[in-house]
Amino acid sequence: MDHLQSMRVFVKVADLGSFARAASAMDISNAVATRHVADLEGRLGTRLLNRTTRSLSLTESGQVYLERARQILDELEDVEQMVVARNHEPVGTLRIVAPVVFGLHNLAPVLQTYTQRYPQVIPDVTLVDRQVDLVEEGFDLGVVTARQMRSASIVTRRLTTGCMTVCATPAYLEKHGTPTRPEHLMEHPSLSLPSEYWGDERVFTGPDGEVRVRPTNVIVANNTEMLRQFALLGMGIAILPSYLIGRDMTRGRLVRLLGDYRLPQVEINVAYPSRRHLPAKVRTFIDHLVEHFSQTPNSQLGEQWVKDGLARPAVAARNGVASDDYDGAQPAPGGSLHDGERNGMDGERAPKAARASAARTRTSAISPL
Repeated sequence: MDHLQSMRVFVKVADLGSFARAASAMDISNAVATRHVADLEGRLGTRLLNRTTRSLSLTESGQVYLERARQILDELEDVEQMVVARNHEPVGTLRIVAPVVFGLHNLAPVLQTYTQRYPQVIPDVTLVDRQVDLVEEGFDLGVVTARQMRSASIVTRRLTTGCMTVCATPAYLEKHGTPTRPEHLMEHPSLSLPSEYWGDERVFTGPDGEVRVRPTNVIVANNTEMLRQFALLGMGIAILPSYLIGRDMTRGRLVRLLGDYRLPQVEINVAYPSRRHLPAKVRTFIDHLVEHFSQTPNSQLGEQWVKDGLARPAVAARNGVASDDYDGAQPAPGGSLHDGERNGMDGERAPKAARASAARTRTSAISPL
């Protein structure tokens, strides 16, 4: 029988002085209560209660056992209440892992508002550009890209969808010319991520369907912020996430190219090991992340001027003036992912329920974005 339950029955019988009253208080039968105490005595090899037809009394061993059993059960109840409280009240250290550049440009505002709401939670943020096993490395959750999920055994919720943007400086374009078709990229120096991230080819979708090109790399780096710096120095053409270069484009430092063509979008998810018995600190932060990205207004997105899929602000940027199509708003500090054209992403909300679950998380790759 259940050893802890037998202890509880014994303590209740000793407190009430009756098997019948103890059984009634615990909503079990008198016979079950008797068996629990008998099983406990058999386990200990000693009698705990002296029984007569009219009364019960503790033996010497029973008195010693009662005191220790009551202490153990009280401590167990305290531990259970503490654990329950931690699952209902956000408290403790929250270990988060995310890509370096995405974390630098997007997580700070979210963490600021979250810690204001839940001051007893201490975020512990790790920014890495490598594969991560959430469980084995002890992370509560991670921010990952959908294409880099290596296992279906983790729970994910969509945060937002980002666009990859072809860009260069106005000075570079004035000197080397402006590519108008994806094929033209092969005639320009390319600033690229390593091939293990996106492959050697870039796949565009445009007016004539799919176009595949293999850019001519002059610099390869595994960090998009470094590629942005190279692009700002006029060293070539780069393909960068829109949240990273939104302010550069609105200020005319970088120009968006190939406005009639689209690269595959990047879905950004929050991933965590299991949706069962989530601690409150994890559950509330996941909800906070989803709420933050679903409610970010267009004026704070990386490419808020992209309204109809055309790159008209690029021409104005080369002349140092703002386009009529640009609403003048600056991105929020840190920026935010641009989630597609208005007709594709703007009102889309992240799903309320997780898409998959399992007891353990296997390897999930973290993006350099």
